[in-house]
Amino acid sequence: MSFTTITTRLLVLALAAASLLFVAQPVRAAASQDASAQGGFVYVMSNESTGNSVLVFRRHPDGTLVKKEEVFTQGLGTGTSGDPLGSQGALTLNYQGTLLLAVNAGSNEVSSLAVTATGLLFAGKAPSGGTMPVSVAVWGNVAYVLNAGGTPNVTAFQIGTRGQLSMIANSTVALPGGAGCGPAQAGVSPDGSVLVVTEKNTNSIDLFPIVDGLPGAPVSVPSSGPVPFGFTFGMNQALIVSEAANSTISSYQIEHLSAGLALHTITASLADSGAALCWIVSNPAGRLVYAINSASASISSIEVQPDGALQLLAAVAATTPSGSVPIDATFTPGGRYVYVISTSDGSMTGFSVQNGVLTQVASMTGLPLSIQGIAAR
Repeated sequence: MSFTTITTRLLVLALAAASLLFVAQPVRAAASQDASAQGGFVYVMSNESTGNSVLVFRRHPDGTLVKKEEVFTQGLGTGTSGDPLGSQGALTLNYQGTLLLAVNAGSNEVSSLAVTATGLLFAGKAPSGGTMPVSVAVWGNVAYVLNAGGTPNVTAFQIGTRGQLSMIANSTVALPGGAGCGPAQAGVSPDGSVLVVTEKNTNSIDLFPIVDGLPGAPVSVPSSGPVPFGFTFGMNQALIVSEAANSTISSYQIEHLSAGLALHTITASLADSGAALCWIVSNPAGRLVYAINSASASISSIEVQPDGALQLLAAVAATTPSGSVPIDATFTPGGRYVYVISTSDGSMTGFSVQNGVLTQVASMTGLPLSIQGIAAR
């Protein structure tokens, strides 16, 4: 076999492997679930009106942080502060940790950035399918963007082999609550069958069946408590939703009935004794949830039972610095660390997690006051 033939075959194999980078199904190897022992990265979206960007922080094995770089999304943020987007999921990693998606609420676009060994690389951007995108979810090679302005909607995008985004024809679906419904987050159920959206102003949770990657006609279900905001998924696919009005949290089971989708309430509006519970994150096993209370600058811990029932472990598992207003948070993939950002003072605080107990390990200041959206790997 000639050298040219061998070289050509190796190139073909390399391109084939690269093409799997973004389109592989969302399954992670157990070894990649916790890279915390070797460190990792934390990403924060600046949301600045003069140019949206992703701030990249190197995470050391002990959880401490150092700023590495700033990569622009080539779109615009809103530039406002104090929960500028009113959402969770403005910055989202795919399951493989190879692609980062960011909403550009100031220019009505969504951007994709490839995660490489040397840092982030801009991969592409596309119109969001509406106005003021505030949240983005990923399943496999499809991204779902939640637009909060104008006529609120969700729009689906195909993720190409190089991370580029292409809007899928006829994939835009209006939210049941209509104009002014105040959507907060879009997310996909662990089995990939349902797209979930919370509506703050209508106290509703929308369920969109996903068929061949496309969101179908939604079913709108009343929330257990007022102002449903952020959500995550716990054990056995339990949907766990924060309720900002009374700082409560509810859990549900998504039901696939012959008549359509429905929600079965498991735990109804469990109080965490904080104030303005908006953001909520769960560890990879889905057994531990941390709720971010913006108005009381506190973090509550909640245990998720195998049946999805919730139990408050600590009303105040940790606090953020005095004068801060924590708004968004993320777990590292292995569940070893939690990082929380605050727009009121442009800060980020990191905590180690051991047996559910939070211990502060990192503190960063000097971030833009417009920050919103955080992800980690």
